Amino acid sequence: MDLSNSNTHKNLEAAFGGESMANRKYLFFADVAKKLGMTDLSKLFKDTANQETEHAFAHFRLLHPELVADDPAKLTEEEKKKIISRCLELAIEGETYEYTTMYPEFASQAKTDRDESAATEFKEQEKESKEHAAIFRKAASNFGFLTSIENHHADRYTEALKGLDGVSPSPKATSDDPSNRKWICKVCSMIYDPTVGDPDSGIAAGTAFEDIPEDWNCPICGASKKSFVPYEEAIAA
Repeated sequence: MDLSNSNTHKNLEAAFGGESMANRKYLFFADVAKKLGMTDLSKLFKDTANQETEHAFAHFRLLHPELVADDPAKLTEEEKKKIISRCLELAIEGETYEYTTMYPEFASQAKTDRDESAATEFKEQEKESKEHAAIFRKAASNFGFLTSIENHHADRYTEALKGLDGVSPSPKATSDDPSNRKWICKVCSMIYDPTVGDPDSGIAAGTAFEDIPEDWNCPICGASKKSFVPYEEAIAA
């Protein structure tokens, strides 16, 4: 019986999303508490986050029973390959949606919100309007960076899926030209493209990574410049 269009299926998806979000929020709260020296509260948030993960997993198993392996030892290699292939397919589907639809739409909306909200509120309260405009501008910038990150993730999953069928990875290399050599953050996979720069951080388009000030930080996760390594791209055939 196909349950994909049922209300229960939609509710399971919503529950999975809610529990997953709770997990990440509580881990963030745990990090905040740890930095504030409140170790007991940090542990409380972490313990609860782990419980939320189990709740999310339970919902996801019901959404995708084809991925449940109760006794992996009894599975054939072909059955194992089928399960992990499905995992990769779902990962590719999610990442592709994020970089082709979700983040481009979010970036466009953030720019619209920045322009419209800033223009309206400036007449009422200059300081607050400027703060809102800055938030929207930062959101638009981050959504743009995240688009390339999710594209990178999708490419990696696609290559892994092909690898299951014995397809060798495409040859990759870094550019020899600093003016277009990309760099990737080892922490969050943010990709610095010198042709785009990081205007919100004062890094103009056309700035080679080597010329960025040493105190610059990743605009997504805040990691230091030292956390970046040259980005290898597929060599054009």
